[in-house]
Amino acid sequence: MRLPQTVTLFPLLLSLVFTGSCTKKTPSLSLLVWEGYADPSFVRAFEDQHHCNVSASYMGSSDELVAKLRGGSAGNYDVISPSSDVATSIASAGLAWPLDLARIPSYEQLSLELTSLPLVRMKGQVFGVPFMWGPDPLLYDTTVFAQPPDSWSVLWDPKYRGKISVWDDLSTVYMAAQVLGFDQPDPSQLYHLTDGQLDAVKKKLLELKPNIRKMWSTGGELTNLFQNHEIVASMGWPLMTNQLRKLNFPIAETIPKENTTGWIDHLMITAGSENKDLAYQFLEFMIEAQTQKKVTDVTGYTPANPQAAQFMAPEQVKSLHLDDVDSYQKRLYFWQNVPRRAKYNQIWNEVKAAQ
Repeated sequence: MRLPQTVTLFPLLLSLVFTGSCTKKTPSLSLLVWEGYADPSFVRAFEDQHHCNVSASYMGSSDELVAKLRGGSAGNYDVISPSSDVATSIASAGLAWPLDLARIPSYEQLSLELTSLPLVRMKGQVFGVPFMWGPDPLLYDTTVFAQPPDSWSVLWDPKYRGKISVWDDLSTVYMAAQVLGFDQPDPSQLYHLTDGQLDAVKKKLLELKPNIRKMWSTGGELTNLFQNHEIVASMGWPLMTNQLRKLNFPIAETIPKENTTGWIDHLMITAGSENKDLAYQFLEFMIEAQTQKKVTDVTGYTPANPQAAQFMAPEQVKSLHLDDVDSYQKRLYFWQNVPRRAKYNQIWNEVKAAQ
């Protein structure tokens, strides 16, 4: 006798239910990083190697990163890339996981000049690995400037009214302080400005506002401003120089006579990450010499692992200053922790709000 259809289908349905419930979920890693740090040209190899998915959100400033972490979003991300201005405060606030460096073998290859800094060290523990470093250079349209501008003060030139952009970040405060000479004789004063100096910086930046077409907050914004010929000069990152050159835009960058600020980006595992094993593997992958070379190809930044140079052509080694790191770094005032960051932000917000 033929059994009813509902009975014969039951074992099949039961099999499908149990098979589906036992399917292993693909591991995933969530990043909150600077633009360029999750490019498929290198991240895809990690995904293939570890059979996982990597998703990335991008931040426009260090303060945005800190606000998200302190706002309860720390558990939403596994790996972050704080710069040297906030790495210390993130570690001291318990937002990052102390690292077992034995699980990151390539750490020993990183530049001693970077790993010896106290930025991510707290009570004998290390909370981050140096990843990339570089300057905040002056970017300019070479069809407008036949010679590289030799001073940040060019941004205030009245003939560039409405043709300048600045970064919506405290780096613009530092830059104005340099124009005013507050970094002399001690560049670290940029991160310890007095009330009087901050008032002078505010006044100087208000004088700049007529020249500002728009303040940029993402690299893509600045690239578009140049592409659309809305601006002729701005503080930027080597990432945008790289992007615009690939688009055959007549862009160049320079470090003016006042020098410039710079940054050291670290990779950290968040304290709230539920994927710490995979995050460790990601940190190791990202500081390996071959990966570092690929990140540099995308961003134009200088790798923390000097061994990446063996995979580069001589001209790339020279353009990244890997042939003379010490001399180049003397022109960069690496971001430091700003004890009165709230006051700096207050000044910057007042500048932005002024009509």
